[in-house]
Amino acid sequence: MPLMEHLRELRSRLFKSALAILVGFIIGYAAHKQVIQFLTEPYCSLDLAHRSGKDCDLITYQVTSYFVVGLKVALYIGLVLACPVWLYQLWAFIAPGLHRNERSWAYGFVGVAVPLFAGGVILAYLVVSRGLAFLLPGMGEQVRAMLDVSGYLDFLTKLMVVFGLALEFPLVLALLNAAGILSAQRLLGWWRIAIFLMFVISAFVTPTPDPFGMTALAIPMVVLYFGAVAFAFANDRRKERKRAAEYGDIGDDEASELQYSADPVDDLEPIGAPEPIEDDDAPRSRRRNRYDDTT
Repeated sequence: MPLMEHLRELRSRLFKSALAILVGFIIGYAAHKQVIQFLTEPYCSLDLAHRSGKDCDLITYQVTSYFVVGLKVALYIGLVLACPVWLYQLWAFIAPGLHRNERSWAYGFVGVAVPLFAGGVILAYLVVSRGLAFLLPGMGEQVRAMLDVSGYLDFLTKLMVVFGLALEFPLVLALLNAAGILSAQRLLGWWRIAIFLMFVISAFVTPTPDPFGMTALAIPMVVLYFGAVAFAFANDRRKERKRAAEYGDIGDDEASELQYSADPVDDLEPIGAPEPIEDDDAPRSRRRNRYDDTT
């Protein structure tokens, strides 16, 4: 299609995606209080959140702060509920430009990426449940915790996104191997550096200084890394078998033998010398029809 047709199609698919997100946003706003209650459960389960026999003690500093929090939570719910629609619209826009094998890789990527991201979100929720008791002061201390509901939910949602994206890193390595950029031997040779970097990154992104949160994120990343290495070995062997079936035992830097046999050529008659061109005193206009451009 021409460029304008592509732009019109993109506009149509963006409009459909936005309409689906709007419907999900309306549904999410109707249920945002229950979702906020679920997200604040890690804090409300602590003893310090209940002072003087009251319920969970979360505060807000501005008049519109809680209303804005409800809109944010409703938008997140709308994005999750509408993800089948906007993912399909995105796929329908880019799929015509992909080859058949590229489409199969895309199906596998989405099928693995979604559970990994969901697992990272659940893991972040569990880490926060364990880490708040370490970070916040106890009931017997002079400093009392008074958390802002907006800051607390922003902290929790950002941590969920970070954990979800962190578990996608081994999947990116597997895709780089499928694209032929990274080999299995190179990935296996980097395992010491990779494990060290995973623990360092986990120490930075987890909210608690204790080793529990760091280890809870680093161990799944390490397991997924070696899973990506195993996939890379299987994929490289598959490519090697395919190459051997097509080219035999010839290496990539080795020239193959040409199977060429020349047919014998019969004796040909010799070509004689060209005859000279007779001089012509005709006018130039007539002479032009007898000679080509060179002569």
